Amino acid sequence: MHQGQGEHQPRGIWNYIHCMFGIRYDDYDYAEVNHLLERMLKVYIKTVTCYPEKTNPEMFDRFWKQFKHSEKVHVNLLILEARMQAELLYALQAITQYMVA
Repeated sequence: MHQGQGEHQPRGIWNYIHCMFGIRYDDYDYAEVNHLLERMLKVYIKTVTCYPEKTNPEMFDRFWKQFKHSEKVHVNLLILEARMQAELLYALQAITQYMVA
């Protein structure tokens, strides 16, 4: 994490996860994701989001060494909630398309 940008980081994580699922927002500057999230954190986020079975305790310990365990847990919960919202958006879109057809 870059200094002085912690308040924007959850939004960057959320939008990065949604972007992985093909959900993009017109009012968000996606260059911010690269600015806010370090490469290793992005790798960790993608692994937890897309391949949770490949996540292991060593990965958890390796990312954000300067943060407390509780802060890392908070980020993991954020990742899971963003993924769940992306899945719900897809489900609602499918239901809407079915109802309109």
